[in-house]
Amino acid sequence: MVQVLPDSWERWLGAEFQAPYMQQLKAFLAAEKAARKTIYPHSSDWFRAFELTPLDEVRVVILGQDPYHGPGQAHGLCFSVREGVKPPPSLVNIYKELAQDLGVTPVNHGHLEAWARQGVLLLNTSLTVEEGNAGSHRGKGWETFTDRAIETVNAEAPPCVFLLWGSHARQKKALVDQERHLVLESPHPSPLSAHRGFFGNHHFSRANAFLAEHGRSTVDWQLPPTP
Repeated sequence: MVQVLPDSWERWLGAEFQAPYMQQLKAFLAAEKAARKTIYPHSSDWFRAFELTPLDEVRVVILGQDPYHGPGQAHGLCFSVREGVKPPPSLVNIYKELAQDLGVTPVNHGHLEAWARQGVLLLNTSLTVEEGNAGSHRGKGWETFTDRAIETVNAEAPPCVFLLWGSHARQKKALVDQERHLVLESPHPSPLSAHRGFFGNHHFSRANAFLAEHGRSTVDWQLPPTP
């Protein structure tokens, strides 16, 4: 496992790489590779969310589950896909809500790096997955690591907003001090559930209102027309 945490996160999460659960995770991933299984994303992107969003710049946290498991999609940011890849259905619904909420113009790509560079931590709770096998790396140790990351944001970051979409993300609510941070919950943007309350949740405008109230820069949710 390549450890590439930037300094702002290394101080708080660096010791996790020596913990027994992480050693077990490393062994599991090595065995998967030895079995010639394809793992997404590439190891150079496992910690991409942390590289693009320093701890002291976190404004919004969006939680996903595990990376996309199709070829060429995942690159270390939840809900985001690589350049040239068609936006997946859940992301299309996110764009629809953004348009309704803030008048943001939907783009025809799914590359969300511009958000990450503004302090939107796009964090999957599991950072790897086997090709074509959703959920295959759950329960192997990643959740312990990403829970530590959420706890670190909760304790060390300035007031920020946690967007928890779907039952899996909403389970992380207990890790957040709601006296300091804003937690917004709704159903997942998946086509299977978006109509049950994701559409119309106004999470993006509510997030910016909270940030402004706390003297923090708001997020420009308008993505550039090309990544």
